[in-house]
Amino acid sequence: MSFDLKRAERALKPQQARRPLKPRAESALRWAESEPKTGRPLLLDTTVYVDVLQGRTPAALDDLLRYRTLFHSAVCLSELTHAFGRLDPAHRGTKAALAAIAGTIDDIPRHRLFAPDVDMWGKAGMLAGKALRLGGTPSGQAGGRLLNDSLIYLQARRVGAAILTRNVRDFDLLEQLVPSGAVVFYR
Repeated sequence: MSFDLKRAERALKPQQARRPLKPRAESALRWAESEPKTGRPLLLDTTVYVDVLQGRTPAALDDLLRYRTLFHSAVCLSELTHAFGRLDPAHRGTKAALAAIAGTIDDIPRHRLFAPDVDMWGKAGMLAGKALRLGGTPSGQAGGRLLNDSLIYLQARRVGAAILTRNVRDFDLLEQLVPSGAVVFYR
């Protein structure tokens, strides 16, 4: 598949908005505590995997994970596997951490794991750039993080799922810029 720059510009209008975005009030966001147990599928953000692995999940999140159809992103897979190169092999906790991550990866049903295509990569770049510019986020490390989050957000839109995440800052910005997506937050 090729990338149509003009079509992407028409869809996302990366140069159109000029006023800074502000975080929305918590009451304007969708929270896991208020979500019905059944409903639209969820695409998991990396925060979900991390919190499950660390045993830090609220009951509302556990219910959604138990009852909803779950989709997975190759972007999150790369964020998880990053630990295999990043963690110090000499550290005493590394072996156990990598074993836990490997078990989580092995549990992902392959028919529910999606990878972004060329078109999505192109659009995600525009969306991340627009979010950086309008969100008042310093460029540095945030650029890569927002690019990954934009990919995940656009993937969820494509498969008809809502994002499930603890990352309020980034996904609130993305949802404001492309309101046709859906995000469910948890604490």
